Amino acid sequence: MNDMDMAEAERKDLAAFLAILTPQQWQATTLCDRWRVKDVVAHMLSYEELDTWGLAKRFAKGRLLRANQVGVDELATKTPEQLLDFLHAHLRPRGLTAGFGGMIALVDGTIHHQDIRRSLGMPRTIPPERLHRVLTAAHTNPRLGLPWRIRGLRLQATDLDWSTGNGPTVAGAGEALLMAMAGRPAVIGELNGPGLPTLAARLER
Repeated sequence: MNDMDMAEAERKDLAAFLAILTPQQWQATTLCDRWRVKDVVAHMLSYEELDTWGLAKRFAKGRLLRANQVGVDELATKTPEQLLDFLHAHLRPRGLTAGFGGMIALVDGTIHHQDIRRSLGMPRTIPPERLHRVLTAAHTNPRLGLPWRIRGLRLQATDLDWSTGNGPTVAGAGEALLMAMAGRPAVIGELNGPGLPTLAARLER
């Protein structure tokens, strides 16, 4: 599978999961600050039909740090059912989310899927091939702040053949490492190693 195929598979998994959620679960908080499940889904879809000009207008409207919130606000009136219908119509990434051969949709989709599942206490096992690809693609992503968070550390997955970096080790399941790299302090208790205090301090900033 290439990145685009994996991104589509991830979206199919997400759509199947969202379809079983109750109205109350759609309103539940997530690992994303201030965003409910509905907001996270809206964020994931808000870039789907934007072209370069549309993106420029969004950044101009919301500035760099608020562009994501602008997208969520634009879809705020849509119901969970409408968002799910939109997702079903865009299982194959297009537009900006299809960037880098689908890698943008794959990385963002996987992280945000876990933001929702972890907050609801509904874990899953990410297919190992897909998880390995996301870890490999994500660890150098400056947009997510990953290079800064893991600088001078070695991350070592304990459930698949993946590692990155040099320095004191932070070890744990690949999914937990991914979420830590993405800035989610909630997973710190699932990791260990001499580099953990450094990573934990960076996540709390």
